[in-house]
Amino acid sequence: MKKQLLYALSAALLCISLQTQAQKWTKLFDGKTFNGFKQLNGQAKYEVKDGVMVGTTVANTPNSFMATEQEYGDFILEFDVKVDNRMNSGVQFRSLSIPEYQKGRVHGYQAEIDPSARGWSGGIYDESRRGWLSQNEGKPEAKKAFMLGDVWNHYRIEAIGNTIRTWINDIPVSYLVDDMTAKGFIAFQVHSIYGDMKAGMQVMWKNIRIQTGKDMQPRPNDGKTVVENYTLNTLSEQEKAAGFKLLFNGKDLTGFRSAFKTTAPPSVWTVEDGTLHVNAKGGKESGNGGDILTNDQYGSFELTFDFKLTEGANSGVKYFVNETYNSGMSAIGLEYQVLDDAKHPDAKLGTVGNRTLASLYDIIPSNKNDARFQKKIGEWNHGRIIVYPNNIVQHWLNGFKVLEYERKSNIFNVLVAHSKHAKWPGYGAQDKGAILFQEHGDSVFYKNIKIREIN
Repeated sequence: MKKQLLYALSAALLCISLQTQAQKWTKLFDGKTFNGFKQLNGQAKYEVKDGVMVGTTVANTPNSFMATEQEYGDFILEFDVKVDNRMNSGVQFRSLSIPEYQKGRVHGYQAEIDPSARGWSGGIYDESRRGWLSQNEGKPEAKKAFMLGDVWNHYRIEAIGNTIRTWINDIPVSYLVDDMTAKGFIAFQVHSIYGDMKAGMQVMWKNIRIQTGKDMQPRPNDGKTVVENYTLNTLSEQEKAAGFKLLFNGKDLTGFRSAFKTTAPPSVWTVEDGTLHVNAKGGKESGNGGDILTNDQYGSFELTFDFKLTEGANSGVKYFVNETYNSGMSAIGLEYQVLDDAKHPDAKLGTVGNRTLASLYDIIPSNKNDARFQKKIGEWNHGRIIVYPNNIVQHWLNGFKVLEYERKSNIFNVLVAHSKHAKWPGYGAQDKGAILFQEHGDSVFYKNIKIREIN
């Protein structure tokens, strides 16, 4: 028996040894010099001390980057980082600095190093371009992955094809699917001074290594990490594993019908370059063909969708739609408001803002507390509606939860009783219903409409 255990242990150790040998790494930083690197943009101080790359903040200079001279497309990068907890930093990848883009300003993907209370370390920021692509709201384990204090944190970044994943201390953080930039340099950032930062603060990196080509050993999907997918009407393997399916295929309106009918969607709805467009027809609610609904009905689910407003536009995404109500216009259901708050008069009606963007229309106002994540008219927004089996419902806007309520609860019933929906018996209380996209006579675009049922 002892011999069998010894043989099993020896075999296990041999397997681990072979796996380690198979994962061939190349040092990105030699620990002695900055050979193969060049400094871009700012004038922060970079030094090599005892095998560690040390970056020190300097006053009156923009963000600084110690960038590889070589560009990398598909790779796996690992490094350890220690940072003054009063500052911000990051590591760029697939990034560029070209004269024709803001006079050489560094731009591209950045894995965030953020030792602050918000806990966004490991998120993906699009430096000097689109801003945040993946942050950690709604990811409690990811928020806690980065250890604060005078400690080293271990990062792993996998960028393979359109898929970018990050880990901190082996805890999964970001799963981004995006195709804007396929190749670029890797760079270590010393942030410009802002807020409570001051000159002399330091960020340090060591054990910087990379895999490319046949040497790459990517980690398997876990089927759980939240995916931010910016590619048009596609499902990543991780999304499929989580149970998502496309409600809109990007080609036609298969799966949808006209409200109050079994016929095909009206001509006011068109598919243009992979987007679903409700065309402008004078701003009258359901006056030019009406809403479209899914053929299928849903109870507990997570619905995600991207939408783009034109100036002064009004639309909405409804759920638990009940077509037995004789509304005479739009079909009735709980509504995630889609609205130009600044230019459409409906934003000023209702009670304390309960008709503004992402609100539960005429019932509960959304709490849009971070202005940086409120997109300009003409830019794409990301919406999310989650209905849990216990009737807890959440509205999300651009990565932030903006409201939560309990469907069928006493408080919900009171709020409905004081709304324009009071006349509909059992409003919002049915077990299942179709998903509806509202035609309000204004030009609004939708894409990347996905849903998964929650059991």
